[in-house]
Amino acid sequence: MSMKPVKPMPGKQPSANVNVNIADTETITCEDCGNASFIQSFFLRRLSPLVSPNGQEGIIPIQVFSCGNCGKVPNKMMSEIDGES
Repeated sequence: MSMKPVKPMPGKQPSANVNVNIADTETITCEDCGNASFIQSFFLRRLSPLVSPNGQEGIIPIQVFSCGNCGKVPNKMMSEIDGES
């Protein structure tokens, strides 16, 4: 993978900054305990060498957020990880 900076595509403008009023947003809380603070967590998925593009076992990290109080991962994130979305 090249580390050289990539020039923007002709005719495409970089996305503009969007101002969002925080009062127009909704606080997400834990479904189990009602806590509103979350921490970053990871699920690790093992990729079998039989289906790996390079023939070697791989470990795939998937970042999620879990409740800072009880550790529960929101059901919506779990269903997306399990492929049920």
